[in-house]
Amino acid sequence: MRSFDTIIYNATLVTVNAAFDIIPRGMIGIINGKIEEISAMPDGFDIPDGIEAIDAAGGIVMPGLVNTHTHMPMTLFRGLADDLPLDVWLNQYIFPAEGKWITPENVRLGTALACAEMLLSGTTTVCGGYFYEDAVAEIVSQAGIRGVLGQGVIDFPAPGVPDAGDNISAAMAFTQKWYGLLPTIQPSIFCHSPYTCSQKTLKAAKAAARSQGVLFQIHAAETVLEQTLIEGSGNMSPVQYLDHIGILDEQTLLVHSVWVDDKDVEIIANSGAAVSHNPESNMKLASGIAPVLKLLSSGIAVGLGTDGCASNNDLDMFQEMDTAAKLHKAQTLDPTVMDVRSVLKMATIGAARAIGLDRKIGSLEKGKQADLLIIDTHQPHLVPLYNPVSQIVYSARGSDVRDVMVAGRMLVRNRALTSLDQDDILNKVKVLSRKIAALKRHGRVL
Repeated sequence: MRSFDTIIYNATLVTVNAAFDIIPRGMIGIINGKIEEISAMPDGFDIPDGIEAIDAAGGIVMPGLVNTHTHMPMTLFRGLADDLPLDVWLNQYIFPAEGKWITPENVRLGTALACAEMLLSGTTTVCGGYFYEDAVAEIVSQAGIRGVLGQGVIDFPAPGVPDAGDNISAAMAFTQKWYGLLPTIQPSIFCHSPYTCSQKTLKAAKAAARSQGVLFQIHAAETVLEQTLIEGSGNMSPVQYLDHIGILDEQTLLVHSVWVDDKDVEIIANSGAAVSHNPESNMKLASGIAPVLKLLSSGIAVGLGTDGCASNNDLDMFQEMDTAAKLHKAQTLDPTVMDVRSVLKMATIGAARAIGLDRKIGSLEKGKQADLLIIDTHQPHLVPLYNPVSQIVYSARGSDVRDVMVAGRMLVRNRALTSLDQDDILNKVKVLSRKIAALKRHGRVL
């Protein structure tokens, strides 16, 4: 047997490779953070001395989950304002709360809480954006989770950018600082939306992203009323407007894309842009249901995302998969759509493609980064195991994740974080939340 740094054995391997190979009794050999061998366990399997050996105990080993959209510091606002329309929720609650409570220190704390929640539930890559993104990147790098991190751009004073005229320069400074600094972090630029960013800002932000070769993210076509809010869009839909001003290309991620018609789908497909589908957030805010079947059939890269904890209210990608699979069946009255393999792809290789990382992650294949997780299947709700993919999508929960690895580094071992102090994070968040709750009771939190 070859000499590896780490071997994971005695596993049901769900590779999500092109052939969607499933290996009932498999092993993975890892060297320098990459997968060097993936195969069935040979007869007479024996582990050489000096190799870290991880017994999956018959559990499922699969690619790490890829969350294509969230706002990590917003874990601090989980449950702060629920059961409201998007415009009311955003303008009367979330924006004011951010103005009062978002500081670099609180951003670090909220990000740490998000990283803990995601790692413990099997997410190994996160894509999203916020303000004080330098502070976000610091914690993400400490946690070890892979991140595509966008500095937020918006046309009014925001945390860390009190003068909206500095929004593009702040985004540029962030991307220049972090580009190529760490292999697990890729900077990005995130314009909030076409109705909170002027045409001038959108064009400047996209030009900045192109100059740096980084992903451009934007909320788009989230609500039926969005078109009426976009200054200068005329009769154009949000997608048509963004295409008209030169925003859409293969390094653009459109978040939500709920209110898109056939013409919009064609535009997205021709541009090479990708979509982040956030079914639970869209349901909770009553934004609608994205036409994911049309998007996928048009060849558009679609990845699943949770959105932030203020509008979901969790970061569990297993729950997101289950919801995505069932929602579209109910909408179309067709139980065959959004089958389990399609949904799992949207949370792994499809999501990786949507954010430009599919050559590195998203499947268990030789030469790819060892970003993976182990599901403990010795649970009442996971027995019997006839179809591991069905089990992943319909039965598994984030709490079933036993171990998590990113780039060959164990970040969760036996359900415990190795890179973050969970108790310290939770205690600090509880202290902060009591302050927020105290002001809320006096009507001054927002």
